[in-house]
Amino acid sequence: MPIEHLSAEESPKRAAEILARDGCVVVDRLVPRSQLDRVRSELAPYLEATPIGPDRFSGHHTRRTGALIARSPSARDVVAHPFALDTVGSLLGHATNFQLHLTQVIAIGPGEAAQAIHRDQWAFDFFPFPAGYEVQCNTMWAMTDFTEENGATRVIPGSNRFEDRKQFGNDDTEPAEMEAGSVLFYTGSLYHGGGANRSDAVRFGLNITYAVAWLRQEENQYLSVPREIARDLPVPLLRLMGYARGAYALGYVDDLRDPIEVVRPGAGAEGFGELPAAAKKAVEEL
Repeated sequence: MPIEHLSAEESPKRAAEILARDGCVVVDRLVPRSQLDRVRSELAPYLEATPIGPDRFSGHHTRRTGALIARSPSARDVVAHPFALDTVGSLLGHATNFQLHLTQVIAIGPGEAAQAIHRDQWAFDFFPFPAGYEVQCNTMWAMTDFTEENGATRVIPGSNRFEDRKQFGNDDTEPAEMEAGSVLFYTGSLYHGGGANRSDAVRFGLNITYAVAWLRQEENQYLSVPREIARDLPVPLLRLMGYARGAYALGYVDDLRDPIEVVRPGAGAEGFGELPAAAKKAVEEL
């Protein structure tokens, strides 16, 4: 099954429909290449300082640089891109809300082998989520052109509906080739893996992942983004980072305070994740 591509003029609803069906979709040229060039420029010293992976799965020629909200002001606009958030919201709309799961630049260097095919939702202690119940939605933004030769992410379209713990090889996958500025959306249930880089240049991808807010984040945003930076960020971004309740009464602070009050006193009545709104949804669904 080929990977479906959409133009940037298509609707997030359409992207979410394809995601629910195939587990993946590419939106071509959603942002200008220059926008991702700025992110890479701001992250340059961190990318250079990041050690290579400690094992074969992480990649012996791959660097994974996180804490992007703290380190790159330009990355914040990508994290909160309206098309991405609307698509994720449609896919994960069965939950009270969703939150940022991780932010990471994945730089696959020349000579890197193909990554083992896996499901990202296995990070949740390999819990067997019911088939068709999505808890995670990922984005991989092409900072450089993604080609089969340089390690484009490899996916198995439709595998979001396969049984769990299956094993696949590279020949079972398709490369998500796309131009810089394009983005691959894929669900946490999709079988996929990083491709082998047989070129002489590094392949840079911006991996931003979201998950339902009642699950623990892979990258701890409260510690990755220091308080002195967080207190000046916009309230919607703080909510997305996790300064919000994940469901009714889930994640409050001390005397039932909204967690946003910790970094932005007085902002507790703003944005989603506010307790009465979560309670209202819970009552409606009883």
